[in-house]
Amino acid sequence: MSVRVVLADDEELIRTGLRIIIDGEPDLEVVGEAADGAALVSLVREVGPDVVLADVRMPAVDGIQATRAIVSGVDPPKVIVVTTFENDDYVYEALRAGASGFLLKRARAEELLQAIRVVATGDSLLFPSAVRSLLAAHRVARQVPGIARLTSREGEVLRLMARGRSNAEIARELVVGLETVKTHVGNVLAKLGARDRTQAVVAAYESGFVSGNG
Repeated sequence: MSVRVVLADDEELIRTGLRIIIDGEPDLEVVGEAADGAALVSLVREVGPDVVLADVRMPAVDGIQATRAIVSGVDPPKVIVVTTFENDDYVYEALRAGASGFLLKRARAEELLQAIRVVATGDSLLFPSAVRSLLAAHRVARQVPGIARLTSREGEVLRLMARGRSNAEIARELVVGLETVKTHVGNVLAKLGARDRTQAVVAAYESGFVSGNG
């Protein structure tokens, strides 16, 4: 079954290039395009994609506002915001708004395809070193009540998630089964009120549960 993707960028030429790259893959399919954030939110509700690839800076309704609206819906897709600079304040705010990751505009085609697949499966963090650097540089201290409810093992799992470990890597490091790891990850997300592992890692940094070094 193909991963259904929606594209959002105010430049038609960029959308066309992205569509050609994505539709060339047997497991990926572009199911819609939007030229601004307002149209994107409506389109997502209409076609129900798995992943949204959205320019962080769009006219009228930008990628941050659109992300916030999209993830507030029922069974929302994963959102990847596209940006020029990885340390951009816009990217940090997009992650806080609920984006599952970000992609640089200068990224190679294979990085684009990897990003879509990684975010669609949700088993690992997209470009973990860049996410860690961004969160460490922009961290705003806040209380996350669910942190105190984590068991010691769930805390270990969250720290490994913050280091970018996949479920399989966590299983090997903790010498437990993959299904056990998936259960722990699910518990972490539930206790933190996080929709995916990226949002759990955002909470881990902002609460001070993990440091700039993860």
